[in-house]
Amino acid sequence: MVNGNIFVHRLLYRSRSRVDHDSPSTQGGEKEHQCTVCEKSFSSQREKQLKTHLLRIHTGEKPYECSQCGKCFSHSSNLTIHMRIRTGEKQYQCTVCEKSFSEKGELARHIRTHTGEKPYECSQCCKCFSQQATLTSHMRIHTGEKKHLCKVCKKSFRESKILRRHMKVHTGEKEHHCTVCEKSFGQRCDLTRHMKIHIGEKVYQCTVCEKSFGRSETLKTHTRIHTG
Repeated sequence: MVNGNIFVHRLLYRSRSRVDHDSPSTQGGEKEHQCTVCEKSFSSQREKQLKTHLLRIHTGEKPYECSQCGKCFSHSSNLTIHMRIRTGEKQYQCTVCEKSFSEKGELARHIRTHTGEKPYECSQCCKCFSQQATLTSHMRIHTGEKKHLCKVCKKSFRESKILRRHMKVHTGEKEHHCTVCEKSFGQRCDLTRHMKIHIGEKVYQCTVCEKSFGRSETLKTHTRIHTG
């Protein structure tokens, strides 16, 4: 890694020398300093921010270290957030349901569940979402992108959670347990379907004779009686 201080001082000198005193941005004494690496601009009053930007972003320096796990961060604010997660501190509270969060951004996302606000719109189908991450996942339906690869069978998936569910096929993990007969299942939906056997719920109804069944597969088998 390059020497951070030498690297920054050189780039700061270049950024100062590139200030155009005749440009509109410098009129009235306001001078603009531009990062010579990524061309991000900072006003003369915020030259310290430019120095921090150069030092942390382009040198990769991370001077703020967690005393608990040793993980390092480029900004003190990121370390503060990390420490709240470790300690369980949740200082941001929802005024509607009183649920608390460790980050201000998490609270803002949560508030949308109460307001119904969906500011993120799909440019392809105009469907709206409350979170950027949900829109990003949705866009993969249109693009066909499946970046989460199963290392066992090489099958790909759009979302990491779908891949995690799929991996249970290979590992045989069955974490969902029936409290009645102690039978176990890999998927929660399979357990939910199984529980209908115990409670006698029959939600799948034949549209011909109105007979009801507890499983969709049983209904499909039954319909063959009518269709031949």
